[in-house]
Amino acid sequence: MDGGELSGAERRVWAAMPAGTRAALAGLPAADLRTLLLAVARDRAADVRPADLVRRWREDRFVRPAAADPRALAEAEAAMWRLLPADVAGVELSPVVPVGTCSAVAPVRQNRIVTTMRATEVLSDPTNALAVEAAVRRRRQPPSGEVHLAAVHRVLRAQDFGAGASAHFRLFALVSSAREAGSGRTEARLLMRHLTYWRAVLADLAPAAAPRLHVTVFDDPVLRERLTDTVRPALAAGHSKGSHGGPVPLVDEPERERGRGYYTGVALRITAIDRTLEIGDGGLTDWTARLTGDAKERCLISCLATERLIACR
Repeated sequence: MDGGELSGAERRVWAAMPAGTRAALAGLPAADLRTLLLAVARDRAADVRPADLVRRWREDRFVRPAAADPRALAEAEAAMWRLLPADVAGVELSPVVPVGTCSAVAPVRQNRIVTTMRATEVLSDPTNALAVEAAVRRRRQPPSGEVHLAAVHRVLRAQDFGAGASAHFRLFALVSSAREAGSGRTEARLLMRHLTYWRAVLADLAPAAAPRLHVTVFDDPVLRERLTDTVRPALAAGHSKGSHGGPVPLVDEPERERGRGYYTGVALRITAIDRTLEIGDGGLTDWTARLTGDAKERCLISCLATERLIACR
């Protein structure tokens, strides 16, 4: 409780409180702390006036409506659902998830998440929530089973993305989980699934925006081999059969460092407009391995920002 890990703002607030306040609050049972915080929120809400609401609506980046046309969003997302393979289960996620859903499995600081008073947090990334759901479903399957899930959700993030940027946006996300088969075969199969789907989406919905899929291998020679001898030939074969997404290239991006430590082995990126606009990201993670307690479980996540997609069409 020495406060050495606190930010300047946190130290200022605790310094203004009576001695022992922080320790007393930290020692409260979770139910009692929630009761206390809800009582404080009720008291503060009682003082809110209509003029306060209008001011907050204008000034608070968390509550301002998105600039995207909801009709265009609905049309694009409906097309994405139609392109999804039949064996991918759609999931309608809750607006909130258990507190720590991101930080417990990924190197994400909790202060980037909007935490609630009820041991939950506002959904900031559907891939984390889908990974938890995938882990729950994998526990009900035999080891040879696999899970493929998809969701579209408006997410809210606490970090400041800069002037004019919204704190909330919609993501269409995929999560796949299956047990390792050896020699990178499971990872290759999952990569082919996701890349084939995103290529179909981009070719169908944004062909004029010069979309590209990018792939980076982080220090894993086995996965580099599978990318060369399995993933790329499968994608090329799909193109030759006249599948969706033929014009969308898969580009090596060996110089990428962002995501190292977050992704394990392979990272993906989706761009448009001559690589100037990033509209998606993804990669292999250890999330379902950690959630199921099975180190052989493999998990691939990927997502696309649908508002950015319609903006570049």
